[in-house]
Amino acid sequence: MNQHLRPEPVPFIDIAAQRRRLGPAIDEAVTRVLTHCQFINGPEVTALEAALAEYSGAKYVVTCASGTDALLMVLMAKGVGRGDAVFCPSFTFCATGEAVALTGAVPVFVDVDEATFNMDVDSLKRGIATARKRGLAPKAVMPVDLFGQSADHDAIAAVAEAEGLFVLDDAAQAFGASYKGRRLGTLGLATATSFFPAKPLGCYGDGGAIFTDDAALAETLRSIRVHGQGSDKYDNVRLGLTGRLDTMQAAILLEKLKIFDDEIAARNLVAERYARGLGNVVSVPRLASGCTSIWAQYTIRLPAGCDRDGFAAALKAQGVPTAIYYPKSMHQQTAYRDFPVADGGLPACERLSDDVISLPMHAYLDEPTQERIIRAVRGALGA
Repeated sequence: MNQHLRPEPVPFIDIAAQRRRLGPAIDEAVTRVLTHCQFINGPEVTALEAALAEYSGAKYVVTCASGTDALLMVLMAKGVGRGDAVFCPSFTFCATGEAVALTGAVPVFVDVDEATFNMDVDSLKRGIATARKRGLAPKAVMPVDLFGQSADHDAIAAVAEAEGLFVLDDAAQAFGASYKGRRLGTLGLATATSFFPAKPLGCYGDGGAIFTDDAALAETLRSIRVHGQGSDKYDNVRLGLTGRLDTMQAAILLEKLKIFDDEIAARNLVAERYARGLGNVVSVPRLASGCTSIWAQYTIRLPAGCDRDGFAAALKAQGVPTAIYYPKSMHQQTAYRDFPVADGGLPACERLSDDVISLPMHAYLDEPTQERIIRAVRGALGA
């Protein structure tokens, strides 16, 4: 095929399309910051925290430098450390377990439900027993709302309450989703999210936020965010971080938040078209009862025996990019393979890591482009 006849590549996530929509508003917002020069803790940071609180229903929002810092700051605020166990799903991005390990505590990996990709409650119970057998003190559970869909928070909360654990919800991929009519941000002691640029609500760099209804926790988090400051920045009352969100990023997020619900609705239409077009040839993601998704990723499972690398290459030849989230679950990663896993192992995580693949997903994926992706998938499968 001649080079000029090669198919035009499809963007995996089209940040540029959103940029075209919001360009003047974001340019003006950034210019306001450049004019007032309060680059750290400027007025836009306070305004964003208020807007996020109103959006989520949480009483307090503490913005921070990244989703990883959001997780780490909560663990630090709760005094999690050596000898403690924190329970995480293994089929997730490494930041979930990383934040636990950085405190000196032990991440204990549990399995996930193959239909929702989220934490399996029976495996969580086994994980708690595993930790106790190893002499660890169970401290917290960190469910992940993976790919945009909420975990089963009622079931997890029941186990946590029975075992005396607090819940830190890792909603880095799912802020804006809801569980039984409640938006994420009010489930558990605290909720952490990320504003990494590829996220459905993303800034133009790194950023994150913590949501809680606990006033004392919010106060401690604000201290940790600035080196553990007390009455002023030279009165350090605890260990902390440089965990602040830049004013420029807050200004950008304020503009993006205004169109966020509209973009979520568009993502759901894209997901519905994929389900209709592909539901009879691959395993498409399913929403659990009472859950909505913001479709941070659209992750399918290939049929048994399908060569995933060959499938990805066939799509690439058609100009359709793919990604694998995650080719290795956390307990299979070099840095994390010596940490404990729940009794019974993590077979679902391992099966998912072998057969999942994600397709282009964003709010600006028009129907003709999506039809092209669906045809390429069906063609690669001979369907």
